[in-house]
Amino acid sequence: MTPSHQHEVDLNADLGEGFGCYRIGDDDAMLSIVTSANVACGFHAGDPEIMAATFSKARELGVRIGAHPGFPDLWGFGRRVMPFTPPEIERLVAYQVGAAMGMAAYSGETLRYVKPHGSLGNLTESNTEIAEAVARAIYAVDPRLPVLAIAGGQLDLCARARNMTVFSEIFADRGYTEEGRLVSRKLPGALIHDPDYAADRVVRMVRAGAVETLSGAMVPAKIDSICVHGDNAHSVEVARRVREALLAAGIAVRAFC
Repeated sequence: MTPSHQHEVDLNADLGEGFGCYRIGDDDAMLSIVTSANVACGFHAGDPEIMAATFSKARELGVRIGAHPGFPDLWGFGRRVMPFTPPEIERLVAYQVGAAMGMAAYSGETLRYVKPHGSLGNLTESNTEIAEAVARAIYAVDPRLPVLAIAGGQLDLCARARNMTVFSEIFADRGYTEEGRLVSRKLPGALIHDPDYAADRVVRMVRAGAVETLSGAMVPAKIDSICVHGDNAHSVEVARRVREALLAAGIAVRAFC
């Protein structure tokens, strides 16, 4: 495949995912590396204190902030599928986006985009009804709010069909099937922990304008942003190596908003 010669890309992470006195990940370290932060809105993780602190730190460092709405599943960290109907999901998302907008304003910032979390986000990759529900919710709250969606997924397509601003993301630390979809976390190859491998793979994908499957094949994809999950022991080093590798390859790391 001929390289796309992409000159810049955003680097995002899921942050603010503690709750009360519990903390997950090293948000301060991640905020010093990424250009966009997807902040939990209190349902799968997060609370007003954590949201305010994360937004304030992001503002201090010049990192763009987005809402990261998920299923109301603190026990399962939003990674379990919950049997909500599309209209219920629409209201769950609208509620969380509203909370994020309020806490962003309180922190002297502006909410720049919305990215669904965990199982909800994964469902929007393949389920058109749920993708439409998420797009409707965001559009109803503020039609100018961009959507950060899994590249080539149903939310990506549905939001574009509504003439919403859409940015497409791929994942530094997740495996892809031969169809270019995310490998289920229940299966081998779903998670990538080696920072050097993740970084080299990201550069290959950005240069090719494609996602790299488990077999090494390349499936074309629009790439506006790279996601590194912020909730595991390797997150900071993966994010740091990905950023270093992109810069070394002549690819600037800049926020899409």
